[in-house]
Amino acid sequence: MVGDRQTLRELVSQLRADEGRLRDYINDAVIGAIIAKADHNAYISLVEANRLDDRLGELTSLPPEEKAKLPLYGAPMAVKDNICWKEAPTTCASNILKDYRSTYTATVVERLEAAGAVVIGKTNLDEFAFGNSSESSAFGPVTNPYDKTRIPGGSSGGSAVAVATGSVPLALGTDTGGSTRQPAAFCGVYGLKPTYGRLSRHGLVAFANSMDQIGLFGKNPDDLRLAFAVCAGEDPADSTSVSLPDTFPKPFEPGRGFTVGVVREHRGAKGVQPAVADAFERLLGAFAELGCRTLEVSLPTSVHSIAVYVLTALAEASTNLERFDGVNYGNRVEVMPDDVVFGPDADRLMKMYAATRGLGFGEEVKRRIMLGTFALAEGYYDAYYLRAQRVRTKIRRELDEAFSRVGLIVSPTFPTTAFKLGEIAGDPLATFLGDLFTNPANLAGLPALSIPWGSDGDGLPIGMQLMGPAFSEERLFTTAEALASKP
Repeated sequence: MVGDRQTLRELVSQLRADEGRLRDYINDAVIGAIIAKADHNAYISLVEANRLDDRLGELTSLPPEEKAKLPLYGAPMAVKDNICWKEAPTTCASNILKDYRSTYTATVVERLEAAGAVVIGKTNLDEFAFGNSSESSAFGPVTNPYDKTRIPGGSSGGSAVAVATGSVPLALGTDTGGSTRQPAAFCGVYGLKPTYGRLSRHGLVAFANSMDQIGLFGKNPDDLRLAFAVCAGEDPADSTSVSLPDTFPKPFEPGRGFTVGVVREHRGAKGVQPAVADAFERLLGAFAELGCRTLEVSLPTSVHSIAVYVLTALAEASTNLERFDGVNYGNRVEVMPDDVVFGPDADRLMKMYAATRGLGFGEEVKRRIMLGTFALAEGYYDAYYLRAQRVRTKIRRELDEAFSRVGLIVSPTFPTTAFKLGEIAGDPLATFLGDLFTNPANLAGLPALSIPWGSDGDGLPIGMQLMGPAFSEERLFTTAEALASKP
C-alpha cells in the first residue's frame, strides 16, 4: 500500500533502483490494496492481466539511463471512467456505454504513460459526471473511505477513494463545477482543478465543454506538481488548450506580505457546518502565522453563480449527450412496448431512439437533458442560456479585479463534511447548492486546489479551497506545502 508519507518522487526512485521491485509492488501492494478495499466500489474495471504484464515488461526492460528519463517510472495511476484509454472500457458509469471500449487514448493519459506511469484501472463516478455524490453510477455507489455509510463526494468519487485508500498515489478526475475538489475534501486528499485549457480535454467525454477540465488527485502537493508538469501543455487535438503566457504568477513565499482574499458574500453563507466554519478560521490563522495579510474582497455577482452554472451545464450537457442514440456506438435497444413514448404507429427508428435513451440513461441524466433542452429551445435561449453567459462574464471580471488586489482567494471547499448515502439522492437542488464555493473557478476558468484541513467531530475530513489567478498552479502548490504542517 502507498504510504501516506511517501512521495511520488521517493516511490519512483525506489522502483528505478530495483528491477524486480516494480512487478512485486504492482501485483502485491497495489492490486492487493484494491482487493482489500473493494467494498468501497471505487473501480469500474481493472487493467487486463496480459496488458498490465506487457506494460511492466516494457518498463523493466529499459536500460537504467532510459528509466532515469521517466519522471513517473512505474507509478500506478487510476483514470476516471469518462476519460478514454484505448481498448479499455469507457462507460461513463452509464448503461448506455456499459460495453463500449475506447478506440483511442486521451492526451493526458498518453502523456502520463509516456512519463512511465502505469494505468491500473478505471474509476467509478456519477453517471456522465452528473452529480456530487457518486451515487448515480449504473455500477453502484462509491462509499467514503472514512465511513462506508457516507458518500465520497462526486462526481470523481472513485478516483478520490482510490488515492485515499492507498491503491494508487495518483488519479485522474474531472471538474466541471467542483467534481475533483469536493470529493478530495470528503476523502481527505488533495484535488487540483487546473486553469481551463492547461490540460488537454482530448479524450474526455464532454459534460459541459466550456467548464470541463481534467483534474488530479494526490496525497501531497508535490505529487500533483510532478504529475501536472508531465501532462500539462498545449495540444493540437484540443482547440481549447492554451499556450503558456510569457510570465506566470509568482509562487507563494511565507513572510513576504502575501495577501489572501476572503469573499464578503461568503461570510455567513447558509448551510455551512460549524466544524467547517471553525476550520476556515484556523486556516486564516495559519496564513497569519505565515506572515500573510487577509483582505476582504467583494464578488457581488457570485451570489448568482449557482444559477449560471446550472443553466450553462445543463444546456451544454443536453447538446453533448445527443450523440448517444444507439446508432454509431454504445448499446442499442431495439424493442420497447408499443404504448411507451410514441405509440404503436411510431416508426422503427424513433422507437429505437426512445428505447435506447430511455433505458440506457439514468434518471438524473434524463432530468438534466430535458432541463437543458428546454433552456436552449426557441424562445427561451435568450432568456436563459444567453443571459447566464452575460452574468458569467461579470463573475469573471469581478474575479479578475479581486486578483489585482490579492494573491489567492480562500474558502471552504464544501459547506459540510460527507453526507450519508441517500441523503441528497434525488434532490437536484441540494446537489447544486453545495457548489457555492467551487463553481466560480469553473465559470471563470481559474485554477483551484482543495487541501485537507482537519476533521469534524465524527472524524470526517474537511477540505479548504485555494483559488488563484490563471496559470497560478505553482502558487497553489507552494501555498499548500507551506500550510501542510499547520492543521
